[in-house]
Amino acid sequence: MNKLLTGGYYKTFLIRILFAFFLFSISRILFYFFNHTYFSDVSFGDLLLIMLYGLRFDLSAIIACYSLFIFLSIIPFHLKSKSFYQKILLYVYTIITAIALSCNLLDCGYFTFTFSRTTSDILNVIGMGSDFITLLPQYIIDFWYLFIIWLFLIVFTIWFFTKTKINTPKKRERKFIIFYLKESVIFIVITFLCIIGFRGGMQLRPISLITAGKYTSSKDVGLVLNTPFTIIKTIGKSGVINVEYFDDAKLNSIFNPVHSYNKKDHSFKKNNLVIIILESFSKEFIGSMNKEIDNGNYKGYTPFLDSLIGESFVFTNCYANGKRSIEAIPAILAGIPSLMNDAFITSIYSGNNINSLASLLKEKGYYSSFFHGGTNGTMGFDNFIKLAGFDKYYGRTEYNNEKDFDGKWGIYDEEFLQYVANVLNNSSKPFISGIFTLSSHHPYKVPEKYLKIFPKGKLPIHQSIEYTDFSLKKFFQAIWQKPWFDSTLFVITADHTSESVYPKYQTRSGMYAVPLIFYKHNSKLKGKSENIVQQSDIMPSVLDYLNYDKPFTAFGESVFDSSSVHFAVNYLNETYQLIYKNHSYIFDGISGVSLYDLKKDIMMKKNILENSPEIKNEIDKIAKAVIQSYNMRLAKNKLTVKKLPLEN
Repeated sequence: MNKLLTGGYYKTFLIRILFAFFLFSISRILFYFFNHTYFSDVSFGDLLLIMLYGLRFDLSAIIACYSLFIFLSIIPFHLKSKSFYQKILLYVYTIITAIALSCNLLDCGYFTFTFSRTTSDILNVIGMGSDFITLLPQYIIDFWYLFIIWLFLIVFTIWFFTKTKINTPKKRERKFIIFYLKESVIFIVITFLCIIGFRGGMQLRPISLITAGKYTSSKDVGLVLNTPFTIIKTIGKSGVINVEYFDDAKLNSIFNPVHSYNKKDHSFKKNNLVIIILESFSKEFIGSMNKEIDNGNYKGYTPFLDSLIGESFVFTNCYANGKRSIEAIPAILAGIPSLMNDAFITSIYSGNNINSLASLLKEKGYYSSFFHGGTNGTMGFDNFIKLAGFDKYYGRTEYNNEKDFDGKWGIYDEEFLQYVANVLNNSSKPFISGIFTLSSHHPYKVPEKYLKIFPKGKLPIHQSIEYTDFSLKKFFQAIWQKPWFDSTLFVITADHTSESVYPKYQTRSGMYAVPLIFYKHNSKLKGKSENIVQQSDIMPSVLDYLNYDKPFTAFGESVFDSSSVHFAVNYLNETYQLIYKNHSYIFDGISGVSLYDLKKDIMMKKNILENSPEIKNEIDKIAKAVIQSYNMRLAKNKLTVKKLPLEN
């Protein structure tokens, strides 16, 4: 062993770089092990190939991460072999390794929430301060074993580095010039090779997240990639890229986010509006939406919601526009999905002029409020709510009773929803209110008095889902006899999905499946639709239902408009997914990657891109139109409709 690790200076340097590859490969194996249920379709042979393909991305990340170590190791310098200099290299190598490993091991646990490798957007989360401070200690507690693995690998790294000895020549080079000439040539050659390695080869374009799609399905690209690579490659890519697939006339004929429901024969309905956003409520958790599971014996975890669904208009094929809460709020309240690396709230476009349900209905005399029991400032919700034109934000500060604090994120759902009911009862009418629940957020805390009442399910989140469903029931019990209840439209959805038990909810489409429920007491608003809908459809749908008569902008369609082209769009790992006519189309911004028939192939195993030119061309056209319109309007600050000079 000692002979193997002992040698000339550049042999030792090479061994240390190869050890970094070893650590990245170990990280990928751990990533697979801790998320193996998600990658259940990956065979052992596939895994071996993915490990091989992953080396290309590891090379790029290692060169970037270890650039300082590489530079200090190859710089033409006589003292590189000295013990004091080797100690400096040890410190540099260890610190870099600790950071790189922490990124990779972070996703061993966090991947189950987002189903994608972490990107540079994490820097925005860290920048929000309190959220990061709250999240990190809890993450370490919940995933303590990853912290132990991290410590072990760091200690192992230090041990290995000290074992790589350098055989110092007994005699120095006699000629000073020859030594520096040789070292300079080696420095230039290694630098050149590092540039090629970082680019991922000599091809025209450097490798990126999209490149991983060449080696596996879009669902499994997280296994090919590594987290340092995804963070590095997305730094500075918060903006959108201007694309011109169509001229303006053609673009607007395919997709136009400007809507107008000028119903001259219908007057505006001043109904109250309550939009309830349930934290992490995957469609999978709702029994009445999954009657085919477990041979019809599946009950789910939402008995109250199931009972309400029987009295509501329900969409069984609704998809979230993102995988995080911070992406859901703009999509639901303002019709703005996050089709880029950053969430809209933290992007460079967050200061754009926007229209929202609050700002549009304000012109009709509505009072607007938003409720979230979390610590004020969480995920920038309060700032966005102000930008969106809401009159009042109610958070943990406004609740002002710490005895109901869950110790992590905010106020328990039961107490906070009762507080919401009281505030709404005393609000001026008509009103629009957004309500965002909290207790079904990781770490899924349930009040101690309910721990034995709500049994634990197959996943840690299931018990908290039952608790939130119960809290929602008590909320409706508190308001159903109020004078304003019958004149209120309730819209219920989820911010995003969570961990999953059933494989069909672990696919690229299934991981976005959320409920969408429209409920109005004593109304004809009942039934079930299998149309493809999305979160960004909620704003145009509500305005259509209320007979709103002025133009507005939203990247969605009214679910009540049968003449509209209904689709759902989301963005992950630098690829877009557009779900249309029960097909899932994966598009990388240039060309189609894959196409799946969700009716015949719910597990998305058979790519029919080359065999279905008609549906491919149709869906490709819509995807390009949505992307072009979205990118253009964000970049040019055209997310609102300009009023005419004499228009009130």
